[in-house]
Amino acid sequence: MIGKTSLHAKLLIAQMLLTWRKRTFSDVDALHRSMGPRQQRENALPPPAVRGQVDLDRSEVHGHPVYTVRPRANATSRHVLYFHGGAYVHQIQDDHWRFFARLIARTGCTVTAPLYPLAPGSHYDDTLSMVQATYKEKMDQVAPGDQILMGDSAGGGLSLVLARSLRDQGRPQPKEIVLLSPWLDVTMDDPAAPEYDRHDPYLGIAGLREAGRLYAGGLDLASELVSPINGDLRGLGELSCFIGTRDVLLADARNLYDKAREQGVPLEYWEYGGMFHAWMIANIPEAKHATDRIAELVSR
Repeated sequence: MIGKTSLHAKLLIAQMLLTWRKRTFSDVDALHRSMGPRQQRENALPPPAVRGQVDLDRSEVHGHPVYTVRPRANATSRHVLYFHGGAYVHQIQDDHWRFFARLIARTGCTVTAPLYPLAPGSHYDDTLSMVQATYKEKMDQVAPGDQILMGDSAGGGLSLVLARSLRDQGRPQPKEIVLLSPWLDVTMDDPAAPEYDRHDPYLGIAGLREAGRLYAGGLDLASELVSPINGDLRGLGELSCFIGTRDVLLADARNLYDKAREQGVPLEYWEYGGMFHAWMIANIPEAKHATDRIAELVSR
């Protein structure tokens, strides 16, 4: 486990608790109220400060926007295909774009971010079809040794599902698969989850379970297509996982760690004490530490 919690992080957690940030995921009705046009808009652009630092291209795959963000100088051949979090029901956020800008500044990489179909209007099959098509269109001409799959929360799950799909098709694996606070089991049935839920200032079991149900449609929630913790990890690219101990998804990360050991699969595992969900894309000292390591994974 890494480090003591910084004052900045403690203040951010206190703000979450005081504003009851967990409300959205504390019950099913609150989750449904959150899934309005503002959260699911598809014209989500980087904030002006980020647009001033990078070059930005927009295209479409299966009718959904795909943004490619490039450095204006000192570009390298490394290309990150990034899947944003949001429990499969919420759109990309400003913190994601700021994280891309920091990662690009550190590594000279290119980042492609698809705004994939969201539930409840779409289900897992629509999303995976678009994700696979995005990979083919944007990454097929990138050497496997320059490819990185990365995502936070639901996007971490999508990264793992896509990597398995490539393996099962007999296609080369990306160099790295980087999972940030990954959501790997939409059943939310792990017996340790309720205890982690009590300490999580942001996510909650009830809302996540409903979001997973909406995303899966009629599919069995235990299917590895929506709960990739249930699939085989062998034959994939280099795996790494970042998680905090105040995250209800700590159960998923620890189960991934155990499964990797059981299957003899190397996994770089980074667990930060006191950290909340997706903290590594926030503007706090712990995020800087994590970004340093993530940049090394992209560049190595």
